[in-house]
Parts: sequence; C-alpha cells; structure tokens
Amino acid sequence: MANVLDLRRRIRSVKNTRQITRAMKMVSAAKLRRAQDRAMKARPYALMLTNVLESLVRRTDLIDESGETLHPLLVEREEKNVLVLVIAGDKGFAGGFNSNISKAAQKFIDERRAKGQNLDMEPIGKKAIGFYKKKYPAAFYEHTDKAYDNDLAHHIEDIRQRKAPVEVAAEHADILLKGDFERISELANSIIARYERAEIDSVYIVFNEFKSVISQRVVVEKLLPIRKLGEHEITASEEMSEEQREAAARAAQTAGVSLYEPEETEVEREAKKFGTAEVDYLFDAPPSKLFRHLMPRYVATQIFHAVLESTAAEHAARMTATDAATKNAGELIDKLSLTMNRLRQAAITKEIIEIVSGAAAL
Repeated sequence: MANVLDLRRRIRSVKNTRQITRAMKMVSAAKLRRAQDRAMKARPYALMLTNVLESLVRRTDLIDESGETLHPLLVEREEKNVLVLVIAGDKGFAGGFNSNISKAAQKFIDERRAKGQNLDMEPIGKKAIGFYKKKYPAAFYEHTDKAYDNDLAHHIEDIRQRKAPVEVAAEHADILLKGDFERISELANSIIARYERAEIDSVYIVFNEFKSVISQRVVVEKLLPIRKLGEHEITASEEMSEEQREAAARAAQTAGVSLYEPEETEVEREAKKFGTAEVDYLFDAPPSKLFRHLMPRYVATQIFHAVLESTAAEHAARMTATDAATKNAGELIDKLSLTMNRLRQAAITKEIIEIVSGAAAL
C-alpha cells in the first residue's frame, strides 16, 4: 500500500496534469470561436455562388441542342469507381472525434465493397492519413514515355494500375493546418478532372458537420455528381448522444462558448437575395462557358465548407475532452487526499496507542 509520501507525490503530479488540461481547454475554446467566426464569414460567398448558379439553371437548359449536358459534373453514371474524402483531425486528445469519423468511413467502405465497387481514399488530416496508410495500399501509377517521329516527339503519361479494390489515391496533410482556399481549389480541380475523364463515377465526403457545440453529427455527403445546387445530399449520418450533448454543454458553459448556432447576419440575408430576382438576364458568354468557370468554384466551396466545419468540430471535441479530463483530475485529487488523510490519521492513532501502551507498561 502506498505511504503518505507517495500519495503526496501523486497528488502533486495530478494537480500539474489538471493545470495542463485546463489550459488546453481554454486554448481549444479560443480556437473554436475563431473557427466559428471563419465559417460564418465564408457563408455569404457560398450563398451568392449557389444563387448565381441556380439563377443560371432557371434561365437556361441544362441540355444543349445536340443533347449533351452543359457540364460534365451534372452527368450521372453507374457507380463503379468511388472516391471518398475523409476529413479527420491533425491531433489527438479530442475524445471520439477521429474514431467516429473512421467508423463512419469504414461502414461506408464495407457497404460499397459489398456492392462490388472500387474505392479510392483521399484522407485529409494527419490522423486520417496515419490510419488509412496502414490499412490500405497506395495507388500505383505506371510511368510511360513513348517516342514518335524518330524520337522527335514524346508522349508521357502516368497510367493507373489498380492492385486492390480499396487504395489510397492521395494524401492531404497540410489542408487543415493552413485552411487555404487556393489549396482546396487545387484539390477540387484534381477531383473534377478525374470525374470528367470518367476515372471515378461519384465522390463522397465524410466529415463532422458542425452547427453549434451541442448540434453536430458525423455525415457522409455526396459531392459529385451534382443533382441539385445548394442542397447537401446526406447519405448517412450519426447524431450526438444525449450524454455527449450534456458533456459538450458543460464544457462550453465553463469556457464561455455559446451553445447555440450564431444568428443570421445582415450580410447573409442579402446574400440569400442575390440573383433571385425574377427578371431576364442577358448573358454575354454562353451558358456552357459560365458553367465551366463556376462549377469548379462551387465544388471547391463545398469542400471548403466541410473543412471549416470539421475544424470547428475538432476544437469543440478537444474542449469537451479536456474539460472531462480536468474534472476527472479534480475527482482523483479529492480521492487521493482522502486516502492520504486516512493514512496520516491511522499513523497518528498508532503512535498515540504506542505511547499510551508504553506509559501504562511503566
């Protein structure tokens, strides 16, 4: 059994841990407020872009005179090769945040494999990359260089050689860290190019949808093909449990974070009205050209929205986890202090008994 000195050392160690977790909680709360603010500022742009595209759809036919769809992202094909973007976190100590996303993604993979579909994984975030690099092989590309016209011309191409039904096609470790829209636009353009070449037939994104600290869920959202502009096609979701809501609410209240979704701003209300007037517009460029320039922006905005919400959800999960750790440390300190006081009292009582017994023997 531990003595008083050992218990004092352990109490001191737990107190130091409690200070660290309390500081981590406040840091996560501050980062959560910034992430929420950034998501709110990005919302009007997404609303305006969606309204412009919806306005264009209302005033033009999606199918031209030759019977072709105006943009390849609107074309639906049988799903044989599926691309899955999985957005997890960069760090741990966030409770079940990363594991919940991994479970939802794995469930989706198992369902698609049961249908005989091939899947390409593109994890975003260090935790997702670390998980899928161990579980699935990386995609292999064969580099070819063919010479023509007596070596005067060369045709260089990287041809995909699939060796497994589920492969990691690419890794994105720096997107969450920087949160740069240009970097996300590059990712969106790469996905769009593969979709247009029919290398993939659909694109899904797995992330933690964040509305507020007590209103969030892990979702599987269909990104491509686009069926209806401005609507999020959720194919699977997992809500927070009542216990998780209570823990998140307690952590938010003690950290000074609002429990509710931020109210709609004047800028958002104006953005919703943008391009919705029932008037006839004269377009200088043909609709196909407008779609070609706006559709990639729309897809990039959808991915950017998922990244921002996932980042906010990660900070909220870490805030809740560190609050629980701080609470547990306090309870452990109380328990150890009680045990130490009992040992001290027992030692004092024993010494008194020995003194009294010695005096009585004299």
